[in-house]
Amino acid sequence: MFWLQEAAHEAAEHAEEAEHHAPLVVQLVNHYFGEAAYRFEMNYTYPLWTKFFAKFGTTPDAVFGPYTPENAIPWYTVMFVIACILSVAIIWIFKGHLSEDKPGGGQQTLELGVLAVRSMLEDIVGPHGLKYFPVVMTFGVLILVSNLMGLFPLFMSPTSATSVTFALGISSFLYYNYIGISENGILTHLKHFAGPVWWIAPLIFPIEVISNLIRPFSLGIRLFGNLFADEKVMETVAHLAPPYTWFAPIALMPLSVFVAFIQTFVFVLLSQLYLSEVSHAPHEAHGEHGDHESINTDDDMIAPVLT
Repeated sequence: MFWLQEAAHEAAEHAEEAEHHAPLVVQLVNHYFGEAAYRFEMNYTYPLWTKFFAKFGTTPDAVFGPYTPENAIPWYTVMFVIACILSVAIIWIFKGHLSEDKPGGGQQTLELGVLAVRSMLEDIVGPHGLKYFPVVMTFGVLILVSNLMGLFPLFMSPTSATSVTFALGISSFLYYNYIGISENGILTHLKHFAGPVWWIAPLIFPIEVISNLIRPFSLGIRLFGNLFADEKVMETVAHLAPPYTWFAPIALMPLSVFVAFIQTFVFVLLSQLYLSEVSHAPHEAHGEHGDHESINTDDDMIAPVLT
């Protein structure tokens, strides 16, 4: 269990460092609500975490950092709530007064993003996949806003914390599995893990199950790693030769914006690919046409499996 203790120690150091540099808004939230949150944690969640981590030879304080009223509400929680509020506010401001004849710049920007995501959904999942657009677009807007928040004073990117990125990855994982079970039934959903060839199904099934269980963590690690690395690069450059390099991160901001957009695109793209594996267009025309048309329909059913 040494590796777990070492990882927990490093995570605690990262948490303490982040809390030490917590933005003013986080400090204010903990000033007014931290004491109540601290009492709740010590009475209800802390004992449960103590029993859980005792099995691995560590403690909640070693994993999450010291429990105090000053950090009872983590910075990433505050920042993520702000990101949700900003996402709604930005969309409301950009859309302005909707017009078909003379759309404003904000409306055109939103329409460009909407059409891009809709086109991706239609290409990857199929025309029937447009019903998943609200959830996929919510992922896109929320992650993009969270990624860009770190570029502005008094904010930090909540996606530079594993707690947030893992939560997003698990949300995507639960959503596409829910779609697969609701559309195909739990037995058929599990059956697709076995692959199309029955005699190698005992080998393929456990591999596919493990691969799917790893997906939320790969989504979370990828998003966290890139955003955390971007922030560390900016911080390191700023402290290379102060005060001459204090403004150097400004030159790197275009790269940070590029990373923010790319990581949003990757998360949305992978979520759509996962949906395409479990969701297929309904074939309601079976038996209603001639033999030639029935053969074509069967080919259409085989195509998604092969792809």
